[in-house]
Amino acid sequence: MPGSRPGMTGGEMVADAAKEIQMTLSTTSATPVHDGTVDKKNITRLIVATSVGNALEWYDISVYAYFAVYLSKAFFPANDPTTSLLLTFGSFGLSFLIRPIGGVVLGAYADRHGRKASLMLSIVLMTAGTLVLALMPTYQTIGILAPIAVMLARLVQGFSAGGEFGSSTAFLVEHMPERRGFVASWQFASQGVSGLLGAGFGALLTSLMSPEDLQAWGWRLPFLFGVLIGPVGIYIRNHVEDATPPPAAGKQGSPVREVLTRQKLATLLAIGALAVSTAVNYLIVYMPTYVVKTLNLAPSVGFIAAFAAQTAVALLAPIAGLVSDKIGRTTHMILFALLLLVSIFPAFLLLTGKPTPMIILLGVLWLGVLKSLYYGPLAALMSELFPPATRATGLGLSYNIGVTLFGGMGPAIMTWMGGFALIGELAPGYYLTAVCILSLGALFTIRRMRLA
Repeated sequence: MPGSRPGMTGGEMVADAAKEIQMTLSTTSATPVHDGTVDKKNITRLIVATSVGNALEWYDISVYAYFAVYLSKAFFPANDPTTSLLLTFGSFGLSFLIRPIGGVVLGAYADRHGRKASLMLSIVLMTAGTLVLALMPTYQTIGILAPIAVMLARLVQGFSAGGEFGSSTAFLVEHMPERRGFVASWQFASQGVSGLLGAGFGALLTSLMSPEDLQAWGWRLPFLFGVLIGPVGIYIRNHVEDATPPPAAGKQGSPVREVLTRQKLATLLAIGALAVSTAVNYLIVYMPTYVVKTLNLAPSVGFIAAFAAQTAVALLAPIAGLVSDKIGRTTHMILFALLLLVSIFPAFLLLTGKPTPMIILLGVLWLGVLKSLYYGPLAALMSELFPPATRATGLGLSYNIGVTLFGGMGPAIMTWMGGFALIGELAPGYYLTAVCILSLGALFTIRRMRLA
């Protein structure tokens, strides 16, 4: 660890690391924001500018997962339906493997050249990837080129999404440092809106279209809608400005090197705090597949449950962020992490024991509510672990490692776990309980070190 001396004990090294992060927090609080005020009209424009790109990212992610059953037949046909679905979720997870690279590259670009420059680049790449998915011919039409092209499009989207969170969160908190919790919570509220749109498309299309039409061409409609969001986001983002000059511009040190050598503890704690929220989020987008493949119910049941949960995210995340500005991030988040811990396994026992549409709706909605209230302050807490000069890089790296390990690979892991006789239908319950314990450990560590 940088700054460590020969003979230091592990406790002394951790204490030194804690002091270093606390010094970055004092620097963070001093970040200038023009004349110190941002009027309501401007802050609304800023929130919309950042949220629209974040929404496009998560809309595409949720639509891909929601329509996995149809995509598996279109691009990854196999004799065994489970193998076909695993290939689909494997490509879903593949895009997450490149996200940390996107987070580092675009995050460092944002720290050196400004948040706006990085945000413009990420939304252009994401729109291009969505367009490819919407128009790609199926395996039956062009053979092996179809799954290869889908995977390449997912990699482009993963790279662009990797830089989105760090740049946009830094952009928001630097415009309103005194209300970080509230303003940064819109990062996740916008994810709820995009998930809500994706689930709404799923519920609508599965209700109005025949399975044959939906498989033949209906699944393309939500992707085409996503393409329309891109130009709107590009236009809006082009008309906002950074709150401060690029923090790392003209400095000798590399933001990437600084994060990897001096801010490892902050990165690990940010990943840990993120773990349970991203795992629950991907459970929600996995729910339509879980309902069809595991519970043998109509796909509309899973879409309606996911729609209800994403509505909770969109409505409750800003409230949670606002509350955290008043009572503290860890106080708020530990409470709801504990509620999640005691709720997850009973919820899945109920879901598998009595898999009626109403039970599924209520169980998923309850998890969605708890996740929303945990989620709200998370972006602000993560931003407070890094100083301005490396904030976008640190956020991008920690966020994307977290969503790759605990979110993007989650559906594939849960599908794989479900194949074991002793686990079966309860695979999501086991998975989420373990991840929740990890997040609680990170939060208690942050609280003990007085980092947030």
